[in-house]
Amino acid sequence: MSIINPASAEMYWPTEQATPENNNGKLGQEDFFALLTTQLQFQDPNNPVENAEMIAQMAQFQTAEGIADMGTQLQDLNSIMTSQAALQASTLVGQKVLVPMEQGYNSGAGFDGVAVANGSASNIKVTIENEVGEVIKTIDVGEGSGNVEFKWDGTDANGDPVAEGKYNVKVNASQGGQQVDLPMATYSEVSSVSLSGGASGVVVNLTGLGAIRLSDVLEVAKG
Repeated sequence: MSIINPASAEMYWPTEQATPENNNGKLGQEDFFALLTTQLQFQDPNNPVENAEMIAQMAQFQTAEGIADMGTQLQDLNSIMTSQAALQASTLVGQKVLVPMEQGYNSGAGFDGVAVANGSASNIKVTIENEVGEVIKTIDVGEGSGNVEFKWDGTDANGDPVAEGKYNVKVNASQGGQQVDLPMATYSEVSSVSLSGGASGVVVNLTGLGAIRLSDVLEVAKG
């Protein structure tokens, strides 16, 4: 590119600038100021860069650089918080947690649970089924409102112990003259805690029931 010297009206060519070192395609602060200096050196004397425009360019670069640095810092902070959450969650191993599942694991003594009645409910019945849908036992809880606790002792309708394993749970009640299914949750033992490495974050592994996000745990109880 040629530049006209207004004093002599003669054309001259700018000296060749050193090529900046390769920085993996990233524009750093030194590169930015080198470009800015070159821009000022070879600007048109009859139409120089306005101070406000130059300041705006510097502000835009600083803002972009600050956002990039902030993103890196947030990623580091997220990793630290995830590690701390996993460390804290590790104290849950061996404890019982209340999780919103319609299943429970019988290790020989059954399991506890909570039925949620929105308002007064009567004739509350908890039905325990095996994995193929066969009814093992029906527990008559009676009436209640809010969080209604129930307990299954791991036996069938005849009082005989059933095999260890996973069992389905259903809760039915009478409300307003109608039979309704109530939402529920069961207590399960935490066998381990792990990092999923994805959006799920910290995951607690339940004995016989698989994994659930730590954020989905409703309550922690003594093992």
